[in-house]
Amino acid sequence: MLQGIAFYLLAATAVVSGLLVVTARNPVHSVLWLILAFFSAAGLFVLLGAEFLAMLLVVVYVGAVAVLFLFVVMMLDVDFLKLREGYAKYLPIGGVVAAVLLAEMIVVSSAVIQGGATAGLTGPGAPDPDMSNVEAIGRVLYTDYIYFFQAAGIVLLIAMIGAITLTLRHKTHVKRQDITAQVNRSAAKAMEIKSVPTGQGVSPEELL
Repeated sequence: MLQGIAFYLLAATAVVSGLLVVTARNPVHSVLWLILAFFSAAGLFVLLGAEFLAMLLVVVYVGAVAVLFLFVVMMLDVDFLKLREGYAKYLPIGGVVAAVLLAEMIVVSSAVIQGGATAGLTGPGAPDPDMSNVEAIGRVLYTDYIYFFQAAGIVLLIAMIGAITLTLRHKTHVKRQDITAQVNRSAAKAMEIKSVPTGQGVSPEELL
């Protein structure tokens, strides 16, 4: 009974907050509603026994994506009213995409309910029914799918390096360190000894 009440409460909150993300006129309010939708979805994952996905949703999306997007919205002076123009024109396309996604979710959910999420997994990484959700995912991920996991990591690393390379801009007027030149310089290059007569100083021209 308590789980049913929690499910309907979290589901209603997620749906309402998702609608408010799209319909809110203030972009900051949209981001706040988005964070509430993420938390509601995380609560639904906990009710389903997928605590790993719940923590992943909170840590990654709420802790990084939503907060970063909120800071970007607050710092940039973007005319969101102009961006929302023509919203009704793209509404049919959005409805078709939403219907396709809903159908896919229904098909996948029915397949998982009928056959079980891990019914076809075999080998050393096959999860035990008594395992926790996190342990089962870890065993499957690092045994049966270890090569795919490493390949995905390499692809993400290459994408990160490419993004840094494309956006890196060297400024000519900024002084930068040359570590090789600093390490290989000799004492003659590092300092210059001046012979100053007694009772006289060194002029600025001599220092230069």
